[in-house]
Amino acid sequence: MNIVKRICFVTLLMCLNFGSFAQGDAAFKKLQALDWKQAPLKGDISGKATIKLDGGLRFLDAYNTNEFLTLLGNLPQTNSFAVAANDLRWFSVFSFVEEGLVPDDEKIDANALLATLKENNIAAADERKARGLSGLFLEGWFIPPRYDPESKRLEFATLLRSDSGVKNVNFSTKLLGRRGFMNAVLVSSPETLDADIKEFKTALRGYDFVQGERYSEWKQGDKVAAYGLGALVLGGAAAVAAKKGLWAVLGGLIAVAWKLLAGLVLAAFAGLGAIFMKKKP
Repeated sequence: MNIVKRICFVTLLMCLNFGSFAQGDAAFKKLQALDWKQAPLKGDISGKATIKLDGGLRFLDAYNTNEFLTLLGNLPQTNSFAVAANDLRWFSVFSFVEEGLVPDDEKIDANALLATLKENNIAAADERKARGLSGLFLEGWFIPPRYDPESKRLEFATLLRSDSGVKNVNFSTKLLGRRGFMNAVLVSSPETLDADIKEFKTALRGYDFVQGERYSEWKQGDKVAAYGLGALVLGGAAAVAAKKGLWAVLGGLIAVAWKLLAGLVLAAFAGLGAIFMKKKP
């Protein structure tokens, strides 16, 4: 099993089963009781960026985001930050990956990238089945990768299907900066995705790297990532490791794999918005 497949497998082991959560109000109340920040405050993301919180948004710092993810059944995470709609109809998780400036002059081949992702997903699905875990299958692009050179923003959405046939969508955004990129995954469902993406993009208008961390502030001598936009879709450093056979870095990559492939990790959260909408306080 090559490195990308192996990392996909490890990442997918973290996928959730939130059926028990949906049955009771106790967990929901715990989620509501977290230390959510709201307007007029700003959300501080890793000290690398900030996001303005208007009246329709709420924000969790790293500690509370870890609590949030853990309550949903995920493994503990560090240095991740949650931004959500006030009614929790959708939410997103932000995490910064410090691997240097990602060159953005590469043409993206969406078909080739999808073929690689599907190949990796098949291997991961086999491993999940062998371990008695539920399946999570990549059906294709919901939105093919597209890059905006002005905003330095790469975005794409994957359509996934569970064993039971439920279809979920993860919308991924990579915001390129001077020393790396901010990974932001929007968790939504196909039925509400268009409206949720619109709200999420409106929220991103209030996002900005802090001074000294913007893409345009890169200086000669600063680190440059060993990959471009295509590899970023596949998982950044994980894709490079697979190409070069860098088994020595496997341990470190596994430790951050959920950040690099967060779209697949967070797929198990899909449908949560409908649960929240039924349980508004």
